[in-house]
Amino acid sequence: MIITLADLKRGEKAIIKEFEVEDVPLKLLEMGCLPGNEVELVQIAPFKDPMYLNINGSHLAIRRETAAHIKVEKIKDE
Repeated sequence: MIITLADLKRGEKAIIKEFEVEDVPLKLLEMGCLPGNEVELVQIAPFKDPMYLNINGSHLAIRRETAAHIKVEKIKDE
């Protein structure tokens, strides 16, 4: 099931599928936020913004608004 990164809950993992916008911040691409990479939602700040992520070993925080433009496929729990 395809959802956006903003829809993940704390501790959930997903695979990045695509971006809804063409001008994705370069910082995200440089940090490994690319289609096919695994992402884990590590922590969410109070008021649900920003979101702290682990993407292939890189840790970064992004705004919820940006996360809403990144489509992901949730990895099912085993």
